[in-house]
Amino acid sequence: MENQFRDLQLQQMDALLAAWKAAQLSPRPRSGWVRAIRESLGMSAAAFARRLGMSHAGVRKLENAEASDAITLASLRKLAEALDCELQYALVPRTSLSQHVKERAETVARERLRPIAHSMALEDQAVQGPLTKLQLELAIKELLEGSRRELW
Repeated sequence: MENQFRDLQLQQMDALLAAWKAAQLSPRPRSGWVRAIRESLGMSAAAFARRLGMSHAGVRKLENAEASDAITLASLRKLAEALDCELQYALVPRTSLSQHVKERAETVARERLRPIAHSMALEDQAVQGPLTKLQLELAIKELLEGSRRELW
């Protein structure tokens, strides 16, 4: 039952993240989103600073921090609110999480089988051809059905 719940959770997260992946969002503007939106609205840095209750230098510092990936999420959320924007945040996997788990299981299985295969080859008892593939598939299946913590 626990494995079914774990697999369902993985599938649900993949489905949730699929919308983000399909969105194909534009890359962040070179000056950062905050400055780009503020300037597009025609809002001066001084007016923005007043809305935030901070100095012009503080706004400039935060805008530069966003452009250089040094801003905190809390600060970015505060700036977004002052621009009447919503901060949306996600980690979007390059492949599906399910695919990532399967690939990791294969990597771990190969790592575990490599020293065994080497020892057997030295003793002239190597497993050959289709049996090697079957052995790998069984090891992958065992990893996928077991605790995911063993994959990492």
